[in-house]
Amino acid sequence: MRGRKIAKRQRHSERYLKLLQLVDRTRLYSPEEAIRLVKQTASAHFDEAVDIAVNLGVDPRKSDQMVRGVVNLPHGTGKKQKVLVFAKGEQAEAAREAGADLVGADDLVEQIQKGWKGWKNFDLIVAAQDMMPVISRLGGILKARMPNPKSGTVTPDPAKVVSDIKQASRVEYRVDKAGIVHMPIGRASFSEEQLLENFAVALNALLRAKPPTARGRYLRAITLSTTMGPGIKVDPTLAQKLAEQVKT
Repeated sequence: MRGRKIAKRQRHSERYLKLLQLVDRTRLYSPEEAIRLVKQTASAHFDEAVDIAVNLGVDPRKSDQMVRGVVNLPHGTGKKQKVLVFAKGEQAEAAREAGADLVGADDLVEQIQKGWKGWKNFDLIVAAQDMMPVISRLGGILKARMPNPKSGTVTPDPAKVVSDIKQASRVEYRVDKAGIVHMPIGRASFSEEQLLENFAVALNALLRAKPPTARGRYLRAITLSTTMGPGIKVDPTLAQKLAEQVKT
């Protein structure tokens, strides 16, 4: 057993193990302390993403306890994304002006049906509402990438959604099978104030998305981390108090 623990520990780099010494893994940090510490643990040779993992008191197997939605972070995520848009007429032109990387209508649907795989190179796929009867033919191809009203990717105003995405402010979230929501809240280069405000807004969105059927403690555990850094446990009670102060 001891040999297994040593082998597991050796899988981490020397840099990671040094960073781990900065974190008290038995402690729940306040959001402010966690943000300060997560910036200290960002030591890679690139601007690491800062993410939160929130364990929710829901059962994702039940349709009435699915937590899913979209939130616009005040300081964005720092990540640029490629966007494909299904729209026509004035909406198509507006989406192009907003920065969409590719815009199409029936012609694009037909192209994908014939086997074009280029759609996989886009981070997000957005659709105007009036395009859904046509796009529905792509359900078996796009699968989880299919535009969806719940995620805000089916909209009467595609240009607005594209603008939010291009400003890197729009974040889509969805609880996974383990009851955890993973969300980016910025980059290590962001100031502590920017990360803290994004953190609070992200948590506020999850609180507002709480299913009426959820029972017991809703925010069970929160972990903050950078791309290459160790996880930092955040006190859920203090985090909730901070999130509840956000003006919506």
